Amino acid sequence: MSSGSAGEHRKQAAEKGPVSVAIVTVSDTRTEETDVNGKYLRDQLAEAGHTVHSSRIVKDEPVEIREVLDDLTADAEVQVILFNGGTGLSRRDRTFDVISARLDKVLSGFGEIFRMLSYEQVGAAAMLSRATAGVCAGKVVFSTPGSPAAVRLAWEKLIAPELKHIAWDLGR
Repeated sequence: MSSGSAGEHRKQAAEKGPVSVAIVTVSDTRTEETDVNGKYLRDQLAEAGHTVHSSRIVKDEPVEIREVLDDLTADAEVQVILFNGGTGLSRRDRTFDVISARLDKVLSGFGEIFRMLSYEQVGAAAMLSRATAGVCAGKVVFSTPGSPAAVRLAWEKLIAPELKHIAWDLGR
């Protein structure tokens, strides 16, 4: 295995400490008590030995999404930001529009693979998802649909297996 391979990077990343992650639920209706996605992600991050920097709920308003993105990307302690919600096609779904406009680098494979895996669960409706990921101001940002099944899929199949690798790769 060469020193530049993904396997070698994963090995080096595994030796690093926990990743500091911020969670943002975008919803007009969820509260701290009903935010099942935020709770799930907090539990999964803790179980994996990572640090939950913060967990927030914001309305699906471009100004609020932009403000929380700016706040978290400016925070030196945050390495990764997990957004959930607001990625559909309705007039209220604006998370993708705000985040995609701010990405310095796009991780196209995240959205592509997410939709492929989602297709296995929901069929052709998977094409309605605007899940995306990339780098914004030196932080890794993931944005997934707000359904609990979508958050679990993204976490279990895509984010969790590569979280340390991505954070390590970006930080070197």
